[in-house]
Amino acid sequence: MKYADLGHIKLHYRIDGDPDGAPVVFANSLGTDMRLWDPILPLLPQGLKFIRYDKRGHGLSECPSAPYSMGALVRDVEGLLDFLDVKNCLFVGLSIGGMIAQGLAVKRLDLVRAMVLSNTAAKIGQPDMWQERIDAVNANGIESLADAVMERWFSKDFRATTELELWRNMLVRQPDAGYSGCSSAISGTDFFTPTSGLRLPTLGIAGSEDGSTPPDLVKETVDLIPGSKFHIIRKAGHLPCVEQPQEYADLLTAFIKDIGHG
Repeated sequence: MKYADLGHIKLHYRIDGDPDGAPVVFANSLGTDMRLWDPILPLLPQGLKFIRYDKRGHGLSECPSAPYSMGALVRDVEGLLDFLDVKNCLFVGLSIGGMIAQGLAVKRLDLVRAMVLSNTAAKIGQPDMWQERIDAVNANGIESLADAVMERWFSKDFRATTELELWRNMLVRQPDAGYSGCSSAISGTDFFTPTSGLRLPTLGIAGSEDGSTPPDLVKETVDLIPGSKFHIIRKAGHLPCVEQPQEYADLLTAFIKDIGHG
């Protein structure tokens, strides 16, 4: 396990693959840690440098008191990539990770040469909705939201499997402050204008049964970037890298080859 002390925050990160390879950075969703990407990493091309991290308030990273801003989340990963001396990465962001990807690309295009916006949007939900979730977590913990989250995250078929319990456990074991803090960051974010000014290779991925960021919402954001590509993964919800890892990895592999990242 590795920690990056960035001064303002300590982040847990991990590097797999070829340490000298072209960098691919992964940012996961609200309520998950870097293990979200475990199902797809063995299916991706060799020779790449895979960088994962737990965002603040999640996994083994430091958990400051809530609320957080999206600017702070972007600054965290910006500091991590500078700490690791990473430039021109392919940034793969899912859900809030995709918002972080957009914010980082707008702020530091030297760090991001291409991005994958998975199950995300320039704006997700309304402030009232997020405040209800924050209030519920503050009053009764993440457990009070867990069943509803599972319905949004996964397709009906996946929810009938025993594996669901693993992801439910991952969710409820995240710190309450981390969940509510990142919920505040999402609530206060509208990237429509800045994202529409981006010009870099972009792949959008949506899950056909995603109850958090439906395909139309994902496509609306991806379409802001000229020349972007968009793909819907069938029989998958908000975390298609979990439900359909082979198809997800195949999409990433094709995109990596298409942009010559290697």
